[in-house]
Amino acid sequence: MAFDSLRTPAGKAEQVVGGSANYFSVAASFFSPVKIVAVVGEDFPKSHLETLESKEIDISQVEIAKGKTFHWVGEYGSDLEAKTLSTSLNVFETFKPKISPDASASPYLFLGNIDPELQLEVLNQMENPQVIALDTMNFWITGKHQELKKVLNKVDILSINEGEAKLLSEQDNIIQAADIIRNMGPSIVLIKRGEYGASLFTSSGTFMMPAFPIARVIDPTGAGDSFAGALMGYIAQSLADRDLLIHNEKQREKILRNAVLAGCVLASFTVEDFGLNRLLHLDPAQIQTRLDEMKRIVQIPN
Repeated sequence: MAFDSLRTPAGKAEQVVGGSANYFSVAASFFSPVKIVAVVGEDFPKSHLETLESKEIDISQVEIAKGKTFHWVGEYGSDLEAKTLSTSLNVFETFKPKISPDASASPYLFLGNIDPELQLEVLNQMENPQVIALDTMNFWITGKHQELKKVLNKVDILSINEGEAKLLSEQDNIIQAADIIRNMGPSIVLIKRGEYGASLFTSSGTFMMPAFPIARVIDPTGAGDSFAGALMGYIAQSLADRDLLIHNEKQREKILRNAVLAGCVLASFTVEDFGLNRLLHLDPAQIQTRLDEMKRIVQIPN
């Protein structure tokens, strides 16, 4: 949970509420209840925490620590690639996640993009999650490669972008990259490809979903986190038994492909405004309309 100050070709925004936990939880909340484990500083707006609660997002494990909230400053060029100008970790620098007994019993766990050693600490506090998913980035891939591999060996799903997949696998081809990553532990690999959508890799093969066509992208920040939130929310909503994920290939693929669809649609809303503004003003009917439209886009008539 963070503040973002950013500039894009569409304009600029100062100190807007951001952070992967915010984007993830709001997107996931349209499909399933969510519990956040995170830290903010004394400067973080209580009004935003109340907004999350109004969406039935459990914030009981959002720690309010003495100091300032994580702050990212960045800009996007015409190619909409992010460039970090500065990062102030602030209270996040000493954050040690502690999972409550209630949260530790959760059947679904998403390990956000933090130090792999902290991800492992969180995982070790869980009782017996049915599905474990993970996000990471190039900083951890290069800086804590061995620690990351230990966590990867314990998860079911990995969600990363195309550049990170190539870096992690040391392959330039994403098909080969996904095969190598799946051998590291996660049986399901999601590779986020920005304006080109997302690719799903499982033992059943490959599935590719295009991005929903958006006429004007305002702010790409949080699109990948929104994708992951909707993906996990849809899986949690749809998966009655973990055996479906492991043994029932047909049902698993149906759930996963619809989860990828949901992820791409929620990401498409996120980029239409700065920060969380578009997500916070969404309603289920708007989401369903875009889900239906996306199905029409990818359908080939008989």
